[in-house]
Amino acid sequence: QVLILKGLKQEVSCLCPSPDGLHLAVGYEDGSIRIFSLLSGETNITFNGHKAAVTTLQYDHLGGRLVSGSKDTDVIVWDVINESGLYRLRGHKDAVTQVLFLKEKNLLVTSGKDTLVKWWDLDTQHCFKTLVGHRTEVWGMALISEEKRLITGSADSELRVWDITYIQEVKDPDEPESKKSKGSSPGAEENTEEDETLELDECPEERLVKCSKVGSIMREGRDRVVTLATDRTGKILACHGTDSVLEVFSVLSEEEVQKKLEKKMKKAKKKAKQNSEEEPERSVELSLQEEIQRVTNIRASSKIKSFDLILSPKGELKIVLLLQNNIIESYNLNLSAQVPQAVRVSKITIGGHRSDVRTLAFSSDNIAILSAAAESVKIWNRSTLQCIRTMDCEYALCSLFVPGDRQVIIGTKTGKLQLYDLASGSLMETLDAHDGAVWSIALSPDQRGFVTGGADKCVKFWEFELVKDESSVQKRLSMKHVRILQLDEDVLCVRYSPNQKLLAVSLLDCTVKIFYVDTLKFFLSLYGHKLPVLCMDISYDGTLIATGSADRNVKIWGLDFGDCHRSLFAHDDSVMYLQFVAKSHLFFTAGKDGKIKQWDADKFEHIQTLEGHHQEVWCLALSPNGDYVVSASHDKSLRLWERTREPLVLEEEREMQREAEYEESVAKEEQPVVAGETQGETGLAGRKTIETIKAAERIMEAIELYREETAKLKEHKAICKAAGKEVPFPVNPILRAYGNITPSAYVLEVFKKVKSSELEESLLVLPFSYVPDLLRLLNEYIHLGSEVELLCRALLFLLKIHFGQITSNHMLVTVIENLKKTTISRVSEARDVLGFNMAGLQYLKREIEAKDEVAFFADATDRFEEKKRKRKKKEKEKMVLAVL
Repeated sequence: QVLILKGLKQEVSCLCPSPDGLHLAVGYEDGSIRIFSLLSGETNITFNGHKAAVTTLQYDHLGGRLVSGSKDTDVIVWDVINESGLYRLRGHKDAVTQVLFLKEKNLLVTSGKDTLVKWWDLDTQHCFKTLVGHRTEVWGMALISEEKRLITGSADSELRVWDITYIQEVKDPDEPESKKSKGSSPGAEENTEEDETLELDECPEERLVKCSKVGSIMREGRDRVVTLATDRTGKILACHGTDSVLEVFSVLSEEEVQKKLEKKMKKAKKKAKQNSEEEPERSVELSLQEEIQRVTNIRASSKIKSFDLILSPKGELKIVLLLQNNIIESYNLNLSAQVPQAVRVSKITIGGHRSDVRTLAFSSDNIAILSAAAESVKIWNRSTLQCIRTMDCEYALCSLFVPGDRQVIIGTKTGKLQLYDLASGSLMETLDAHDGAVWSIALSPDQRGFVTGGADKCVKFWEFELVKDESSVQKRLSMKHVRILQLDEDVLCVRYSPNQKLLAVSLLDCTVKIFYVDTLKFFLSLYGHKLPVLCMDISYDGTLIATGSADRNVKIWGLDFGDCHRSLFAHDDSVMYLQFVAKSHLFFTAGKDGKIKQWDADKFEHIQTLEGHHQEVWCLALSPNGDYVVSASHDKSLRLWERTREPLVLEEEREMQREAEYEESVAKEEQPVVAGETQGETGLAGRKTIETIKAAERIMEAIELYREETAKLKEHKAICKAAGKEVPFPVNPILRAYGNITPSAYVLEVFKKVKSSELEESLLVLPFSYVPDLLRLLNEYIHLGSEVELLCRALLFLLKIHFGQITSNHMLVTVIENLKKTTISRVSEARDVLGFNMAGLQYLKREIEAKDEVAFFADATDRFEEKKRKRKKKEKEKMVLAVL
């Protein structure tokens, strides 16, 4: 592990590295995007524009723009350098699955679950072409053959291949003929899908690109495509479905295609000589299957979640796979071999479980944590967070540390009790305890035994005993069954009272029955839950029992009469686990809503919520001293929580909760409509958030201060004039803090501090009553020549959204006239400076080239490739003539 990039509490939904490899764009479940520096591990840029999870991210080839697609069906293009949104593209009717920039042209291709692939012209920001050839959702896309081909993967086993032709490049007079022969190459499907491209010749935008289907490559997988991608060079294409197989294809380059064509032509020549001269010549073409060849299939050890690949200059392909069971595998593939075989080089399996953790337990000294899942039991050191022991087991449902912390007992889904020795990590004993799953296990307060409850409607009592081991002289620990309590329903949970007089048993019939431990006589029945009680616990003094149910409620009962003290609506889904804090009436609950909550059983109050898990929380465990909580979730993580010495003020917690709810409600609000803009294909990139509202408030406060101070200054001048002498003017403390700056300079300072990505949304929230003052100040600032780019951007946006009110206000006519002159002159000055600097840089570049006698690599490569392309074209024409 090299680096951890710490985000907020939301789940990461997608990643995209920048072309220079120095930054990583991270999309989150709440729709935000953060850009991390891989050198420092810090984030400076945050984009807020989507309302739902970000599903795909893509940089352009220079890394200056970032495009994002989301479950909210919108595509947003962001300016990474200016740290702001450029525009929002609307058109898809379902979640966007993939976005691709075309390097050569300013075009964007997007695919969605609405079965459509859309082409966008980013100059005019509108969709000019839609491919409708897919019967089901389009899950992935990839560009190959120097962006002359597009491959799309959907919910069937067919990878559709589309030819891309840039119309501007085609100057051939016989274009219609080539158009007629489109799709007739071998490998193309001869069916009704020929009309899948929307060729609207009368539409002027259709002149940009022609995209026609040329055939299909069949995958071996029958399920949907999950990931479809190429390496950086575009020579290797790989895809996988919901299974464990990665299919790897090789895409022939232009040179390789030419070589194959030459061979085919020679064969055709020979055949033509052997046959009679009158036989008509057939045109020689490569089939799609010959151009895109299957290399091999790589079978991983579990289902694949995603992958990435890199092709080394020597021709070795390196592939890394992220699997569903929390493992990362790395494979090497030698493409030059006769039969390429993938070799697994390494895998990362450190720490965690391969499946969901279903039970947790703390050792009596608060140091060791036990976690058990479907395949293994792991012991963790709490202070170092390292896994110190891993033992194979059956599907575990409940667990406990044997007194002394040298052994652990696991209750399994098959009804067995397994006893493990921690020192050796070996299984000491297995007992067939129940005929069904062992749902619950509880240690007796005297620590001499324990009790288990199972799906066979039995509660069984066990005692620890020492037995002679056949293999050694020393005695070893064992378990002895002593008593049984037969019930009418499946037992879901069992708990002892601290004095060991009572035993609480939760049953499948939604009741909790309490029995005397010594005689097993019935004492109380607690009924009131609408669904089965999944968890419960008894307080340290034996006065209260709290029960958590699948009906989302927690009920607190008195253990003396079985009366319900209070029913609390605890979670938005089933309450999965409940435990009291040692020596207190506080208890924790874990729910399927992904939250852990702390409650007060005396005051019946919610104290705090621990948010961190992204999916259902299955179980938790409290340390015996009450200082630590460990929780396990369906998101495959274990989280450790520590009690701090900081006092918890409930009023502050409530206030923070209200603020969080307000922020959520702001995010869910409908976006304000921009005056003069129709709700069409494009829109503003950003969205209203609590930060944009705060930024607008800061601007408003600054303008208020400016108004007050200018009014005070006028009064002061009048007083000085009346007095006939200079009277000291009291400086505002805020302005003094900024170094005795003028009120107008203070407004500029506040304006500059607004994040670039939040500027438009902040100005949109700003009431019009503040706009006239702001326009006068902008005129003043631009005249001075400071922050011209930022101020012009704000000015143009204000004019756009308040055009009607500004033009109808006679007081602002002179201001607008002045702005017109100053902005044009200042922008032209800035443009002149840029032009001068560009000319200077180009001069320096020529000087360096002349000195070193080498051309800059990029230009040289482009020229070389162009010459090569022309030469190949000529050779191809000669070959065709020779065959004919």
